[in-house]
Amino acid sequence: MDPILKVQNVNKRFGGLKALDDVNLTVERGTVHAIIGPNGAGKSTLLNCFVGRLTPDTGTVMFDGVSLLGRKPHEINQLGVSRVFQTPEIFEALSVLENVMVAALAHRDGAFRMNAWGALDAEVEIRDRVLATLEDVGLAQRRAMEAAALSRGDKRRLELAMCLVQDPKLLLLDEPTAGMARADTNNTIDLLKRLSEERGITKVVIEHDMHVVFSLAHRISVMAQGHVIVEDRPENIKGNPKVQEAYLGGAHA
Repeated sequence: MDPILKVQNVNKRFGGLKALDDVNLTVERGTVHAIIGPNGAGKSTLLNCFVGRLTPDTGTVMFDGVSLLGRKPHEINQLGVSRVFQTPEIFEALSVLENVMVAALAHRDGAFRMNAWGALDAEVEIRDRVLATLEDVGLAQRRAMEAAALSRGDKRRLELAMCLVQDPKLLLLDEPTAGMARADTNNTIDLLKRLSEERGITKVVIEHDMHVVFSLAHRISVMAQGHVIVEDRPENIKGNPKVQEAYLGGAHA
């Protein structure tokens, strides 16, 4: 066992609401670990604790042997953690190429610098890496297109490219197929599988679509009311009567 992410006894309150209740979670290096559960279960709150948007009231979050608590989001990104958000966070007024260039420059420098705008085309080495990443996600032919003109599926691919160009050790995906048509969902599954095979990036996936979860995950944690109630292999999660009844709606193919 080689854990890259270890969460122990994490609690988080918002006033009288206990959003996270003594959460324990271990993510093994090179695996895809899915977190499922109903809305309000605490999944996105937990991810926000991983990336520095929230600080747990108590508990520890260790990434690759380093505590993430008290670190700013860009510092955590520098350590090797990238995140795909529930709603794609891209620069819609910029081109596809410029979006990924900005992400690459921000990761290199630790924070985006205003003088980097004038240097986009001068960054030859980074530009080559950006073009290779766009090729990986199938957006190379759209690199000159304004990001706002992309389909929802392609915006997802663009945000994924912005993460991948940073060469992360851990990629957090918050509902990466939300709002996609089935064809785009299947294409995204294929892309994430290929990236796992080629790059070996550890992934934590929050997803409501069980087709996506069972297609990708090596381990699944089930959350309810801020607590992890079950963690197991997909075949055992699928067959767990309590999980089926509460989250999968009965028998699931």
